[in-house]
Amino acid sequence: MKTIDFNPFLFEEEPILDNSVKIGKSDVTTGPLGLGTNKVGGHNLFDGLKDEDGAAVVKAALNNGISLLDTAFMYGLGKSEEIIGDVIQDYDRSKIVIASKAAQDPNNGLKPNNDPKFLKKSVDEALERLNTDYIDIFYIHFPDEQTPKAEAVNALAEEKKAGKIRAIGVSNFSLDQIKEANIDGQVDVVENHYSLVHRQAEDQIFAYLKENQISFVPYLPLAMGLLTGKYSRNDAGKFSKFSSDEFGKIIDNLSKVKIIADKHQATVAQTILAWYIANPNISVVIPGARLPEQVESNAKSLDIQLSSAEFDEIDKLF
Repeated sequence: MKTIDFNPFLFEEEPILDNSVKIGKSDVTTGPLGLGTNKVGGHNLFDGLKDEDGAAVVKAALNNGISLLDTAFMYGLGKSEEIIGDVIQDYDRSKIVIASKAAQDPNNGLKPNNDPKFLKKSVDEALERLNTDYIDIFYIHFPDEQTPKAEAVNALAEEKKAGKIRAIGVSNFSLDQIKEANIDGQVDVVENHYSLVHRQAEDQIFAYLKENQISFVPYLPLAMGLLTGKYSRNDAGKFSKFSSDEFGKIIDNLSKVKIIADKHQATVAQTILAWYIANPNISVVIPGARLPEQVESNAKSLDIQLSSAEFDEIDKLF
């Protein structure tokens, strides 16, 4: 359990007004709540997805004050990007922040490939699928074993200079890999696994990110649904990574979160998302959704103002 430093994670030379978030040292700004789109066209990842539902999910996000859409080639092997590309034609592109990712090489069994030529080709292909002239944030989705990370980032820096992307990200990188990637100070954002029940990033990378003005975006913030409050002790078998005692404690603590949620006339999931939004170490939280009503529910977390005491209480529960 960690105590969060409430010093705002803002950069002194360019203060950000209202609740907008600046991505690293780039000129990309967005709101603190985004949409993870692995269930938008991600047929290779989830069963029973419908493309029309995916399109409706993206529209629901854009219609409810969510401007950042986080996608990847791996979400349906390009299908997620295509659905997003179709939807955004009916919206003002300048008000949308698109983040995409690549690394999995379709010509090599989807193994990670960080080769500069592959990454540049991936950017071009993503631009075509997204039907847009630029991508706001482009991540190296996974590190490979052979490419020097600085070389990979330099390739994206060339794409940034060419106006094809606006910010450079890395995802699923360890601290050492982040340091290598950022040797020239060109990494703007890191997207790694993090949630209230998976907090290793706090000790492993947060200090370095803050010191180097690198934003942080957590994926799986609701821990595959565990932190939504919809599960009971009887569901321990669905979350085998936790011992029965650990799982029971999480369920008990979520009941305490519900007390806070009730005070705000909110759900547990909305309150957990509000905690991430209030956390100065987190730039944008990107919960996923299968249906538009889930997006609409998540968007209500933007209206929840946790007190410092409530923030600290949730922080100490996990």
